[in-house]
Amino acid sequence: MNYWFNNICLWIYLHGLKFLTLFIPQCPLVLLPFLIIIELFSYVIKFFSLAIRLSANIMAGHTLVYIISQFVLGLLFVSLSMWFVFGSLLLAVLLLEIGVAFLQAYVFTVLTCIYLSDTLNLPSH
Repeated sequence: MNYWFNNICLWIYLHGLKFLTLFIPQCPLVLLPFLIIIELFSYVIKFFSLAIRLSANIMAGHTLVYIISQFVLGLLFVSLSMWFVFGSLLLAVLLLEIGVAFLQAYVFTVLTCIYLSDTLNLPSH
């Protein structure tokens, strides 16, 4: 919440009250109150969407690796040949998770740069 407040203060400092025009789109007057609320909501939700996207992908990958590793450890006592087959599946999932981690880092960086660019440069509708 403090980051969001600092972001708005920085924007008002850089652009003055022209900052508030960011939330007023060009539309008919009847729709204006609804669209102002939507614009404010979309501005605030950007930061939460980054956090939720990143944490959900991390949690999904770790959960998948945990489930498969428990299955592979259970097979260790049943059959050694089955352990090698599912152990290679676990290795493939780990490699996939590393790829997803790099992709998520890239998406997180790009979206953060876009949001910071919007903060420093007043966008037009």
